[in-house]
Amino acid sequence: MGWELWLAIAAVAFASVALTLALVLWRRTHPRPAVGPLPATEHESERGQQVAVVINPSKEGADDVVERVKQVCADAALPAPLFYETTIEEPGGAQAKAALAAGASVVVAAGGDGTVRAVAGAMVGSTVPMAVLPVGTGNLLARNLDLPLTSVDDAMAVVVSGRDRRIDVGWARVTEIELGLDGEPRADAATPGDTQVFLVIAGLGFDAAMVADADDTLKRRVGWIAYFLAGVRHLHGRRLQVQVSLDGGEPVTTRLRSIMVGNCGRLPGGVTLLPDAEIDDGVLDVAAIDTRGGLAGWAQLLGEVVMQGAGLHNDLPGKIGRIDHARARRTRIRVAGGEHAQVDGDPMGRVLELEIWVDPGALLVRAG
Repeated sequence: MGWELWLAIAAVAFASVALTLALVLWRRTHPRPAVGPLPATEHESERGQQVAVVINPSKEGADDVVERVKQVCADAALPAPLFYETTIEEPGGAQAKAALAAGASVVVAAGGDGTVRAVAGAMVGSTVPMAVLPVGTGNLLARNLDLPLTSVDDAMAVVVSGRDRRIDVGWARVTEIELGLDGEPRADAATPGDTQVFLVIAGLGFDAAMVADADDTLKRRVGWIAYFLAGVRHLHGRRLQVQVSLDGGEPVTTRLRSIMVGNCGRLPGGVTLLPDAEIDDGVLDVAAIDTRGGLAGWAQLLGEVVMQGAGLHNDLPGKIGRIDHARARRTRIRVAGGEHAQVDGDPMGRVLELEIWVDPGALLVRAG
């Protein structure tokens, strides 16, 4: 085993410890409310509300989820829930539209972040709320809405008697892609004009390459840690030459490892990448992430993430690992030579230019 791999493993170990400490600090300052019945709401009094569940049948325990949903609805004297299974070709959007057409009072996305995104994309602008049963790897939206992550019954309590609120959504559109020497798109290129909804974070660079390389089998076995293991392979990747324009302003050119645009900022493992981001403030938060100096730079960057997650800031000059923040309603990002892009952990392919904007209050969700 080469010394670089040993150093990479050490860096991952350091990251795990640092993130664990950040999670402990966050939990101490943000105590989780005790699990119990939610206050009565107008939805709780509507005993005839029709629950519809868009479920990814490939997720482990999907059959158990179906049975628990049926039981919870029966216990609450609700009509039998409707179920719509996703497929590879139809990951949730068509099923959500079918649920709305069938008269659903609430449409539940039961799956990973891809299922949640697909359902949300179909329900933007709807007056029917979307709810979430988090049974995926990252469960990004559920984390940012403070939904129960480990109990179907607790999550269904929110579905049945939670409160509705409007949240922002983000959109990312591929405006230009990289062409090969033959003038044709690369095999891993995104589709020009492809426009994808995201609820948490879109990004280009290190984070997107990490998402693209994460092993699906490993994700099922160890969850979100699979993304960190995939990231080890990209620690020595190139710094990007990025041109960024915020709200139509003059483009700024810089060198970065990754640039991420977030609707909200909480990630798995207790990581708070965008501490000032709010899911309903009508703006997006931009994080420009850079490191130099090899593993030392990555170590300092991890320290920055831990500190800002705990509400601390390091403004000392000369840092070789740093995160710079900005806010905008619309941003255009161009990467010299092209780079991978992702939305909520789903790869979009390689892009040369990406346009990202916020759609304020576009999605009605059922939350606690």
